[in-house]
Amino acid sequence: MTVHFIGAGPGAPDLITLRGRDLIAACPVCLYAGSLVPEALLSHCPEGAQVVNTARMSLDEIMDVIARADAAGHDIARLHSGDLSVWSAMGEQLRRLRALGIAYDVTPGVPSFAAAAAELGAELTLPGVAQSVILTRTSGRATAMPEGEALENFARTGATLAIHLSVHVLDKVVTDLTPHYGADCPVAVVWRASWPDQRIVRATLATLQTAIGAEMERTALILVGHALGSENFGESRLYAGDYDRRFRPVGTAPRFPEGAE
Repeated sequence: MTVHFIGAGPGAPDLITLRGRDLIAACPVCLYAGSLVPEALLSHCPEGAQVVNTARMSLDEIMDVIARADAAGHDIARLHSGDLSVWSAMGEQLRRLRALGIAYDVTPGVPSFAAAAAELGAELTLPGVAQSVILTRTSGRATAMPEGEALENFARTGATLAIHLSVHVLDKVVTDLTPHYGADCPVAVVWRASWPDQRIVRATLATLQTAIGAEMERTALILVGHALGSENFGESRLYAGDYDRRFRPVGTAPRFPEGAE
């Protein structure tokens, strides 16, 4: 018996991996975070599967369901939104499974920042503009930020920021970032990326609060950085005609001669 942790993607039901879909179809028990995972994904469950919405359950209650399924010899599909590597609360479940000796594996999913960037038609790492993306958030009731992980510290790098779970403190985000990025720095806020009711606001740090207005739902991602919408960047050397690389030798003495291993 195995608990299969599956990244269910950002919202659109077809943004799930083939592996994730096939695992759902093979498991007689499915636990899903109903507040964020689209119910359409449950259509992949086999007929007669036990389907449990964990949105209102405590960790103890979730582990009780898993333990009972394990005792019955059933594999479990455990669906979380986005990708499981960040802010998924998977770590505490894995710790308990290890203590219980219950096997598990993890299937990655499409993260919300990637879905948001796709909807914006944006590459977040442009040559000469930004070559790093920082995934972060601000302190909340559930989890405080460790000392040193302040927005101001990340802003000093000039990297593209993907700020999660923070639209409710937008004024603080703007205040902390403006001295480092400048008031004219492009910003995009994406609500429920890839869902049918997705909303996008493009602005600058100076105009963002006016552009959004008073209506700010919590399920939003804030992207900040000069790579957003920039046309003033160099082309990657990867595809330059004079760039000598293993799969495209160039010149009279290429570094990787054609046919070389």
